[in-house]
Amino acid sequence: MHPRYAPLICALASAFTLIAGPAGSASARAGAAPPVRTPGLWSVYDRVLAGAHYVDLTHTFGPDTPHWKGFGDMTVTPLFTIAKAGFHVDRYCHVGQWGTHVDAPAHFHRGLKSVDQISPQDMLLPLVVLDVHEKVAKDPDYMLSLADVHAWERLHGRIPPHAFVAMRTDWSKRWPNQAAMQNKDAHGAAHYPGWSMPVLKFLLDERHVAAIGHETTDTDNGLSVNKNDYSLESYWLGTGHYQIEMLTHLDRVPDAGALVMVSFPKPAHGAGFPARVVAIVPGSDHVH
Repeated sequence: MHPRYAPLICALASAFTLIAGPAGSASARAGAAPPVRTPGLWSVYDRVLAGAHYVDLTHTFGPDTPHWKGFGDMTVTPLFTIAKAGFHVDRYCHVGQWGTHVDAPAHFHRGLKSVDQISPQDMLLPLVVLDVHEKVAKDPDYMLSLADVHAWERLHGRIPPHAFVAMRTDWSKRWPNQAAMQNKDAHGAAHYPGWSMPVLKFLLDERHVAAIGHETTDTDNGLSVNKNDYSLESYWLGTGHYQIEMLTHLDRVPDAGALVMVSFPKPAHGAGFPARVVAIVPGSDHVH
């Protein structure tokens, strides 16, 4: 077990230990006030989570949000206003895969898990950040390699099972400029980083992770998307695992030791939807 997980693991274990003495104790017979106890998982919050830092990994979205090349624009239409109706309601029209969003396996594979079928157990996970932003600065077409994964494990130990693995490229710093996100050359070809098949297979087969995430609009890099090749995204979602696209602020969390809280609405049979993703960072490890 990585030492950074020790405080949380210890708190989880102690949460199930009764603090109060036996019901027949002398203090109980004397009518004294019962000792204070922290039920269930409340002690985890009191002892660990209340003192943690919470880093929002989610972009604020709107009509000008960068998006995949095939999507139309978002519109916002006021239906009721406080001035006229006493309350405010807007109609939002956008595709499911808008802004920071979840892709369910059903996004690429008919009959596989949809957004509403993703288990809540897969929404609070250890966060692993594979930082390749310096390599991407030199090569925008960079693809994450097994050497990058092995380098992370030499520093932090084995990637824990059921983790959320995020690829940090600092591509999110180009937000909200659509042209900068796509990074097209003079011939109209996009250039941005992506995953690689050896890494995805390793994370799935050898480390049994729960989900992945990245800062770009696609799992595959721009060179592949230029050819309408989405084989990496299709492979990952085809395994029954979800992913989060267009993350941000990965530069504000440690590479190891944090948790990630992933949430999103529950549309029936949904293939994707905007998500809210928050990192829970141990106080001493907070990155400003």
